[in-house]
Amino acid sequence: MKILTVVGARPQFIKAATISRQVEADPKVEEVIVHTGQHFDDNMSDVFFREMQIPKPKHNMDVNALGHGAMTGRMLEGIEKLILAEKPDVVLVYGDTNSTLAGALAARKLNIPLAHVEAGLRSFNMRMPEEINRILTDRISDFLYCPTDTAVNNLGQEGFSEFDSEIIRTGDVMYDAALFYANRSEEMSSELSNVPFEKYALATLHRAENTDDPKKLEQLVNGLNRIHQDLPIVLPLHPRTKKKLSEFGLELEVHLLDPVGYFDMVELLKKCSLVITDSGGLQKEAYFFKNPCITLRDQTEWVELVDFGYNVLAPANANEIYQTYLAMTQKTFNFDRDLYGKGNAAERILAHLKDSVKSE
Repeated sequence: MKILTVVGARPQFIKAATISRQVEADPKVEEVIVHTGQHFDDNMSDVFFREMQIPKPKHNMDVNALGHGAMTGRMLEGIEKLILAEKPDVVLVYGDTNSTLAGALAARKLNIPLAHVEAGLRSFNMRMPEEINRILTDRISDFLYCPTDTAVNNLGQEGFSEFDSEIIRTGDVMYDAALFYANRSEEMSSELSNVPFEKYALATLHRAENTDDPKKLEQLVNGLNRIHQDLPIVLPLHPRTKKKLSEFGLELEVHLLDPVGYFDMVELLKKCSLVITDSGGLQKEAYFFKNPCITLRDQTEWVELVDFGYNVLAPANANEIYQTYLAMTQKTFNFDRDLYGKGNAAERILAHLKDSVKSE
């Protein structure tokens, strides 16, 4: 069986690596990795692939710095050519980027079986480009690999049982990755020497909906600064956020770090006592490493974390953010629920593909 995997950003490479490691151990399966270049990243050097134990892509398309339509269109054209050249038995896509949608459309138009990892996620906010990408990709996929029961239920409510597709609850490949890299992070990390606290909250702040609005950003900054007076906050500062803070004349009075790599982030997660973030993936990783989370957004795709109380949404209001923090400090948490599988999602996905896809 030959798999053509389409990825376009560092997080997708980390997810894809979980299945790539399974492929490398199976002589009956070949994988061709395509990097669209959607999120151009100077840090994606040979060192990145070597340290993360991720196979380097066979094809690099270098499509980036364009509008949504132009980017998706160029990717679609390029991926279609690669599918015709490589003749895969199945195309594999991850998540909800423009790369995901382009790979899905190219596969479907060429009648190649399509598998979507992280299927069924919904924010129910159609203003988010990611929501459009994930809905459209789900609708045309043959195999829908869902990370959670919530994702399976979302597809059921949308009528997917009537479509010509298969829904499989596999668990979350990000949990696979977290377990794998947690065993290597201590020796690979360099940032903890820059953290002078034994107990701290780990924060990130980078989403455009938060950083581009000066009133929102001011409230978020004030909320974080207030919490920092009670519990030290360690915040790796995203370049966009740094630029906007300067532009709006705002100052984060927390412990700032330069942007950190994945191993550093895993170590920070392992040692912190609370996560405060507007990131999607970090909400789950907080749970993986047994930390409660405050999410600086109005909605989240990971509703099961909210339902069970591990995660609380806090809008851009300084007082509400602080009061949410106080409430979280009074709670106790049981992190033993099986929300995201048992760390074998990649193994289950590959086994299902081998049983379901007919090789030429």
